[in-house]
Amino acid sequence: MNQQHAIGQPTGDKPMHRALRSFRSIFAILLPGLAALGFSARSRSAEPAPPSVPAGQIVHMARVPSQYVAPHDVDVWLPPGYPKQAPYAVLYMFDGQNLFGDHPGSKLPSWQAASTAAKLIAAGKTRPFVIVGIANAQSLRMSEYFPQKPWESLTPAQRQALFSRQLGDFQILPVAPFSDAFLKFVTQELKPAIDRRFNVDPKPASTFVMGSSMGGLMAWYALSEYPGTFAGAACLSTHWPGPYLSLEAATDDPVPDAFVDYIRHDFPSPAGHRIYFDHGTRTLDAWYDPIQKRVDRLLQSKGWTGSHYQSRVFPGAEHSEKSWAARLAIPLTFLLAPR
Repeated sequence: MNQQHAIGQPTGDKPMHRALRSFRSIFAILLPGLAALGFSARSRSAEPAPPSVPAGQIVHMARVPSQYVAPHDVDVWLPPGYPKQAPYAVLYMFDGQNLFGDHPGSKLPSWQAASTAAKLIAAGKTRPFVIVGIANAQSLRMSEYFPQKPWESLTPAQRQALFSRQLGDFQILPVAPFSDAFLKFVTQELKPAIDRRFNVDPKPASTFVMGSSMGGLMAWYALSEYPGTFAGAACLSTHWPGPYLSLEAATDDPVPDAFVDYIRHDFPSPAGHRIYFDHGTRTLDAWYDPIQKRVDRLLQSKGWTGSHYQSRVFPGAEHSEKSWAARLAIPLTFLLAPR
């Protein structure tokens, strides 16, 4: 495990002022990317074509219907040679617009997930697996990916403060979180459809989930809420501050405490499960270290150690698809190690 932690709590007025100036500059840089993630409405007049990938193939499932949430586009990546190595494990990934090639639904760089996964499978470093990329809810992404039970533990005043926050013209939390409904869609509607249509192993031991930033929150929340569905989760650059409650004072943010309290009381046993966390030390990732350390200590005290748990720090890495693509092989080999 990489034990290098470069960022601690700022102390003194001058370091805090420097940190706040840096934080504001980060948001100025990230605003175009946030819009591309889905923080602005886009026309759906024309259905985009599936992204092209250098290895394997994409099956595009347009506007998958649900009784719980609005329809979601889903891209299913099938590795080279499919279905010769059936049954395949399944990795469900959030922010599906940004996973494969040049996707018409996103202006952000890709995770290059198809290329990395194909190389790992071919080298025998992972089990054969398919990737189910679930597109985010665009302007409702924050509300869809905020863990709902921790949200419900906040006081009315704290919830109102979250609703009042804006980033430029963007309302950070436009509606109350509905991540429980989203997970019902994933586990009760999408997963059965994937199990029926593709040559996959439907058992929990072959089913995993992964996300980054707010999607990283959703990955550990999915494992916790559905430990009988998922055997493991990978959470890259987990956005522990939630929807940026503390742009001006990190110590005023109640959201990390709500996440930690939920994990303390509701996280499942490590038996039969794996979980991976990581973060960098630049841009937004520079704020995650103190909270991640709290989570590491808590979960290790609950038995999450050894092959069940990994938490890594990548010095110099920033909060971006480029950084996640560069280290994607690490969580993939951790979750999907050959039997």
